[in-house]
Amino acid sequence: MRIAFHAPLKPPDHPVPSGDRAMARALLSLLALSGHTVVPAGRFRSYDRTGDPERQRRLARLGARLAERLLRRIAAERLPRPELWLTYHLYHKAPDHLGPPIVERLGLPYLVVEGSASRRRAEGPWALGHAASLAALARADLVLAMTERDRRGLLEAGLDADAVRLFPPFLDAGPFRIAASARTEYRAALARRLGLDATVPWLLAVAMMRADVKRRSYELLAAALARLADRPWALLVAGDGPARPTIEPELRRACGERLRLLGALPLEELPGLYAAADLFCWPAVGEAYGMALLEAQAAGLPVVAGAEGGVAAVVAHGETGLLVPAHDPEAFAEAVAALLGEPTRRLALGRAAAARVAAEHDRPVAGVRLEAALALAWARHAARRRIAS
Repeated sequence: MRIAFHAPLKPPDHPVPSGDRAMARALLSLLALSGHTVVPAGRFRSYDRTGDPERQRRLARLGARLAERLLRRIAAERLPRPELWLTYHLYHKAPDHLGPPIVERLGLPYLVVEGSASRRRAEGPWALGHAASLAALARADLVLAMTERDRRGLLEAGLDADAVRLFPPFLDAGPFRIAASARTEYRAALARRLGLDATVPWLLAVAMMRADVKRRSYELLAAALARLADRPWALLVAGDGPARPTIEPELRRACGERLRLLGALPLEELPGLYAAADLFCWPAVGEAYGMALLEAQAAGLPVVAGAEGGVAAVVAHGETGLLVPAHDPEAFAEAVAALLGEPTRRLALGRAAAARVAAEHDRPVAGVRLEAALALAWARHAARRRIAS
């Protein structure tokens, strides 16, 4: 099937790493592996970070012009005519201005993957973006929500329950499984390179250093680890960004010589890093679900995370890790301390984490779900057209 792919928040080839980019790339890879042809829909971003109504108006006008341009290119056969339109991740900060007019004119099925809505955004600085995203979601033949929290939000926003399905986030777990099988080698190599004691537990965080919720998570992590100065551990951090000058001093005050800042690492180095560590620690402020949490578990690494957003969709409390109340450094420290003192429990949680990722979040499972979603979107589209005629 020829599928037009649009990511209004961040295109898959965006230079800045993020969970959103990783998920978009994973979807493209999944479509290709399933034999579909992706029709490029451009790199248009409708993202408004600050809540600027005038910017939202400009983006809507630009999106309408770009939609017309794409339609002209398709009519002139300079771009293959798609058989289905797929938009990945639309919400009030990044509505879809391309999909609705194009599917209407061409009579295409319209599938949204990772749609979300919040009624509290109907008023305020993102009211225009909320209205545009809600109109697109209502026009979609099928909306896939990646967490139960998002599914409930879509229903509360008025979407038909039959038009919404759960589609858990996924990744290719293969590289992480392979790395986990070579944990001893990865750990020994990192110990030599970073001057680390391999006999103490290694805590790991993997996240960009941005002046937003990422910074708040780092602040909470530092506050929690400062409470554990009397225990043996080391903290490895993979990530970089514009907020590093403010984040790094806080981590150093909390960790001292135990801290190893690794900077932004190539993607191919991450599986070995996860496999070498003992416990993934991330307060997860503002996380939709957290791709790094999935990656860690895929490598057999147990997790301590804040129970915020859709984190519970990827971390099973007491089974693959521990979830603690959001924004509570004392509770976070207590959970880390509990697992620091129980290496056998850490190993059991890690094994369960890898097994759960393989069963619920690995690429083959997602492929079956996506094919079913494509078929359902087509069926609902055909039914809609029959009713309209």
